[in-house]
Amino acid sequence: MIRGSRRAFGAGVLAATLAGKAALAEETPRRGGTLVATWGGGEPQACYVPSGGGPSPTFSSSKLLERLASRRMDGEFQGELAEAWKPAADFKSYAIKIRKGVKFHDGKDMTPGDVVYSIDEIWKKYAAAAALADFAGVAAADADTVMVSFGKPVPEFYFSSLLCGPVNYIVPRHVYAGSDPVTNPANNAPVGTGPWKFKQWLRGSHFEYVRNDAYWREDTPYLDRLIIRYVRDPAGRAAAIEAGDIHIGVLNPMELPDVKRLTTTGKFVAPTKGYEEAVWSATLECNMRNLVFAKREVRQAMFFAVDRNLIAKTVYYGYARPGTSPIPTANSTFFTSDTFSTAFDPKKAAALLDTAGHPKKAGGKRFTLNLLAAGWFAENGKVGAIVKQGLEDVGVGINLTVPDRTTSIRRLYTDYDFDLAVSNAASPSEPVPSTTQYYTSDGIRKGVPFRNASGFHTDEVDALVEKIKVETDPAKRKALVVEFQKIATVEAPLLPLVELDSITVASTRVQNHSNDPNFLAASWHEVWLAS
Repeated sequence: MIRGSRRAFGAGVLAATLAGKAALAEETPRRGGTLVATWGGGEPQACYVPSGGGPSPTFSSSKLLERLASRRMDGEFQGELAEAWKPAADFKSYAIKIRKGVKFHDGKDMTPGDVVYSIDEIWKKYAAAAALADFAGVAAADADTVMVSFGKPVPEFYFSSLLCGPVNYIVPRHVYAGSDPVTNPANNAPVGTGPWKFKQWLRGSHFEYVRNDAYWREDTPYLDRLIIRYVRDPAGRAAAIEAGDIHIGVLNPMELPDVKRLTTTGKFVAPTKGYEEAVWSATLECNMRNLVFAKREVRQAMFFAVDRNLIAKTVYYGYARPGTSPIPTANSTFFTSDTFSTAFDPKKAAALLDTAGHPKKAGGKRFTLNLLAAGWFAENGKVGAIVKQGLEDVGVGINLTVPDRTTSIRRLYTDYDFDLAVSNAASPSEPVPSTTQYYTSDGIRKGVPFRNASGFHTDEVDALVEKIKVETDPAKRKALVVEFQKIATVEAPLLPLVELDSITVASTRVQNHSNDPNFLAASWHEVWLAS
């Protein structure tokens, strides 16, 4: 049987979204046509990257390759390539019933052997290595059942979320076995089970996919072709969407003033739905290797000094809200508002710095820090400027740099060359390991991006996260996650400054979109174009 959370996602929808409700209403799907899509970033290094590789390869690969399960907008888990899954009484193993009649794009049947290979050789080593820390093995029990075993109990919510992982795909064993999955040529022309079949990749321009006529979901996809086009800059994407050359752009494809301008025409919609399983935030991170942060009062002061409402209103044009916890407010499964508050209060920040032994010196400065604004989003530099101003107002000198993406990754995660960093994080509903690894010892992995760069860890937090990993009672597990949030906010090594509303911009011709809690990574088999 399939079990899942019964929470309903509560993401806020702004005025532009309300205008698009009519365009998202159910109608009789129209068959045929070509949909041209883009996203708010660049071209991927490969169409499919076994370890993930970020939103770009996830966007391109998720239309070709599929997962065992997915999560609906109402929070329920549902089967995809798996029909159902069930835990053993001790929660140390799960039986997965594999869907019959599924074929890969080359015509070969998908079998339990493909599932075993994918979990053992792709998930364990690349796609979900951190999540499978207690993995003990996987084997085919019979012609349609796979058994996954663990050394410790694994909660149902955790396991179900694992099956839905953005790049936890089932790949064809006959294509990947005996090769290095990272360098396999199939990564640039994936053979999957999805609704779309790879046709060509014109590098520097676009991917072209065609309808999979043998798709296991009968009568879909509705479209004949799907084009994923790459445009270098946001202004160019806005112009292409406005001209009708691109029909839909996901994950903030253009500058926010252009979003508002296009939606006022009535020809476009800009929903913030479809990102509930990937809630992005702009974060501020303290490098514990600088002894000035040894006292938590100093870390707390960093956040009290920053006007988060100003960031939300001026940098993100209202498409954001102040962050309060490592768990985003949209996560009604685990979020709590009962945490330590670091709301904007410059007087409180100054008092904390005084208490910590850092009074203002001659010239008005207490000490000076190097602030790095990571170069993966243009807004980070603007956020960094507001952080700089807030901290200088309470006597902290700031040297602000905004390096490019490659330099940002090296300085943050290899050289640890920063004192404070404005960065970003995406949070799914399951907090382990994607959220907790920013606060635990096992998240400190030099050279590995988007982990615990701050170096913060305590025995208390490490032990608490270990309990969260194995607690199978949902109510008790939530209580442990609430405790984690309370500790994280009072210790304040890293916290969200603002939670972001990710935006999809689409022509009103595009139907059945933004209907998945991770729409960028969905298969898009239900999308169609109105005439």
